[in-house]
Amino acid sequence: MMRLSSVLIILLLVGLAGGAVFLATWEIPAPSAPVEKVIPNDNFPG
Repeated sequence: MMRLSSVLIILLLVGLAGGAVFLATWEIPAPSAPVEKVIPNDNFPG
């Protein structure tokens, strides 16, 4: 039982390390669509 637990913990750590490396090296594309938001004039003092 101890050996099975050790193998599962090692697999979990390897999976977490692989996920961290994947996220650190992933080139996420920037959004290309323009964003427009209308702000009412009531929000500005004066």
